Amino acid sequence: MASSKQSAPPATTSASSSRAPATTSTSSRTISASTPETVVIALGSNLGDRAYFLRRALHELRDVVRIVRVSAIRETAPVDAPPHSPPFLNMAVAGYTHLAPLALLDALLAIERRLGRVRGSVRNAPRIIDLDLIFYGAHRMRTRALTLPHPRFHEREFVLAPLRDIGMW
Repeated sequence: MASSKQSAPPATTSASSSRAPATTSTSSRTISASTPETVVIALGSNLGDRAYFLRRALHELRDVVRIVRVSAIRETAPVDAPPHSPPFLNMAVAGYTHLAPLALLDALLAIERRLGRVRGSVRNAPRIIDLDLIFYGAHRMRTRALTLPHPRFHEREFVLAPLRDIGMW
């Protein structure tokens, strides 16, 4: 079990719902105009100014998710990481999106890239930012790119504690 220190959550303000473009497509990579879905996203950082990267990611997430709940930030030991990896700051958010699951995943990966994350060949290597889609409503899916719900969330206290904070576990 990962050790944790807790700090106050960042302020929560809602993004405008007018940011989501309307379309009638139901493809897994397009935007749905009808009903927004509840989503839960876990955020983590263990390189550089970790709190800054969490704040920046939270700010950018508001362009694609109407955030309604934000957990406390916790410092946790890395799990399944290379030796001597620095500790993480972890948190989670819940909200609503009009993006389809794979479109949301694409948006999360784009945020990671904009913040400077470079994916290398070392599994679970330290990273500036990590955004994981944990839940997308009650949907279950398994593709090469995305499994919902996240396949290992229930094994990871660094995800479960923030989920409890926001009433999602």
